[in-house]
Amino acid sequence: MHDGRQRVRRFRGERRNIAFSVERHVARTVGIMIWGAIAYGSRSPLVMIQGSMTAQRYVDEILEPVVIPFVQTIEDALFQQDNARPHIARVSLRCLEDAQVQILPWPPRSPDLSPTERVWDMIGRRLGELPQYPQTLAQLRHEVQVAWESLPQEDINNLVRSMPRRVAECVNARGGPTHY
Repeated sequence: MHDGRQRVRRFRGERRNIAFSVERHVARTVGIMIWGAIAYGSRSPLVMIQGSMTAQRYVDEILEPVVIPFVQTIEDALFQQDNARPHIARVSLRCLEDAQVQILPWPPRSPDLSPTERVWDMIGRRLGELPQYPQTLAQLRHEVQVAWESLPQEDINNLVRSMPRRVAECVNARGGPTHY
């Protein structure tokens, strides 16, 4: 169906038949929030975030200590972030403007442009290949850090090189879905 759900028609008595059931996890799972940036030839250190992210925390814990020094090491850097509230808050944008960090405008509801999402996907697949899934938050943080550090820089470079194609395809699709 257009909403992504599958509809199944069953005869009377088939409702509880295991052959017509799909097992799925519905309980809440514990997770972690992590921030990281990629660039051609480098990547930032990861920032493990405890609790919810506010605009002021974003400035104090990510922009000032990590983003600005990281971006300043890159010639002609163009910083890309999505439209998460802490990213577009006045205090965050003012911080980046004061540091003369150039920002790539981000179209609303357009994840198609983010090569970082592909990096998180690669990390997720590496975690899925672990012989045993991490049992604690500390183990999960450690495994994400290991996956981040072991990701080949050439893979990141290829994603960065794909940006002109990503932007062109997004423009041609008038902001609609692309194959990225």
